[in-house]
Amino acid sequence: MAEANGWVLISTGEMLRDAFARKTPLGLEAARQMNQGLLVADDVMIGLVRERSGAPDAGQGFVLDGFPRTVPQADALDGMLGGRGQRVDAVVSLAADEEELVRRLSARRECPVCKRAYNLVSAPPKDGRTCDDHPGVELVRRADDAPETVKKRLAVYRAQTAPLIEYYRAGGRLLEVPGFGSMDEVFRTLSGALSRNGGMK
Repeated sequence: MAEANGWVLISTGEMLRDAFARKTPLGLEAARQMNQGLLVADDVMIGLVRERSGAPDAGQGFVLDGFPRTVPQADALDGMLGGRGQRVDAVVSLAADEEELVRRLSARRECPVCKRAYNLVSAPPKDGRTCDDHPGVELVRRADDAPETVKKRLAVYRAQTAPLIEYYRAGGRLLEVPGFGSMDEVFRTLSGALSRNGGMK
């Protein structure tokens, strides 16, 4: 979505994993919380997004992935953007049942060398087990993608993130899109919904 529209992709998960790879105190603490299926503290996430969304390359628009995840984060985001004369144009909720989410998330794999992401279900490597770009390097599953951790993450989602659905629906900014089908099918449905909402070029 970001690439198709010339927007910056701000993925809080990628930012946190980068901080962990560099062994920063923030990265190590965030990894500890994420590996337990917990959400990283609001103030940490808000600070990351404030800094990255204020960069010059984000001036034409950006897509947030993994943020906000709580109502306090959403309030902080509205305040942060409002102070810059900006606003959230649309919030997308991709709907899928819990069984499907566990199946998808627990199938994610990553190259330990280049960090390229794969999914054994929807985007597998050519040989089914090693990185396409680093032959012989076995893909690994992140600790937060183990089935038991995914189930805990979903419980945290229901308690802390699901209230965002009503938060954004009440503000008229929520787009609810079915998350079933191939990635291309979901992308087409999502693109159509955003176009009708006026959220795309």
